[in-house]
Amino acid sequence: MKLGLQLGYWMAQPPTNAGELVRAAEESGFDAVFAAESWGSDAFTPLAWWGSSTEKVRLGTSVAQLSARTPTSAAMHALTLDHLSGGRAILGLGVSGPQVVEGWYGQPFAKPLARTREYVSIIRQVLARESHVRNDGPHYPLPLTGDNATGLGKPLKPITHPLRADLPIWLGSEGPKNVALTAEIADGWLAIYFSPRLAPMYNEWLDEGFAREGARHTRETFEIAATCQIVITDDRQAEIDRMKPILALYVGGMGAAEMNFHADVYRRMGYEKEVAEIGELFRTGRKDEAAKAVPDEMVSETMIIGDEAYVREDIKRWEEAGVTMLLLTAQNGEQIRKLAALAES
Repeated sequence: MKLGLQLGYWMAQPPTNAGELVRAAEESGFDAVFAAESWGSDAFTPLAWWGSSTEKVRLGTSVAQLSARTPTSAAMHALTLDHLSGGRAILGLGVSGPQVVEGWYGQPFAKPLARTREYVSIIRQVLARESHVRNDGPHYPLPLTGDNATGLGKPLKPITHPLRADLPIWLGSEGPKNVALTAEIADGWLAIYFSPRLAPMYNEWLDEGFAREGARHTRETFEIAATCQIVITDDRQAEIDRMKPILALYVGGMGAAEMNFHADVYRRMGYEKEVAEIGELFRTGRKDEAAKAVPDEMVSETMIIGDEAYVREDIKRWEEAGVTMLLLTAQNGEQIRKLAALAES
């Protein structure tokens, strides 16, 4: 089981000890560190800054939002980071949701699967640098045509030769169609709220993608990186209770009532009634009640919380479910070293 450090995105201010965490992750044998973005800090700059003090750990975006930059711009960011890090970049991409895409970026959210397919195809053209980059699809036409175009645009190749044509592209996806697409066109799956209990269902979605003509990978060469909170504690109940407000926020507040992908994940786990109650309470301002409505099982399904023996055994259960990397958060270097030791034991 590989380990990845999830730095996330910045809140009101930049974190003060991220550099320490990154160095501790490399020293402890973590495979990768990841940075995210929402509508504040971006995902690439922190990796270049903090990653400059490392030599081995891979540097991944988890995730860079499709609507934040054009596909060719995303490819430029990735190939630049890859050169600066000596071939350690992972380009993790995701569609985000309509509130962010339309409210922050001013872009249409419709047809996220078709947009993802075009986006990845263009990036792979840039990285391959075999010919001038073209795309006839409706979402990212290259060169631009139509009423808004001057007609002067021409296909281009990147000036800078990419270090790796096969720079890994991972996709953050949650629903069955998106996960199948991920298995077909990507090199890895960034899974959020992964439940080992549902591994047979995930395998069906993944196998559909692996079986498609032109799929890049088989199960054996595909990476599954699952975000997982791991808390080592002798007071398991107290830590489960501490996680409930966070889960209530994502299930009840991170998305609209009619479209919340995180809520959909838990509905597929069988928590339809609970999700409906949490959402109603959260959207009407009763956030404390929403947190209390989160059952213990909703937390323990997707997180590893317990004493060292429990954590050690549960890590094995996630590995047996097909996860190749656990994406973890940590508060300090000591936590990172302890988690690394438990994963190895």
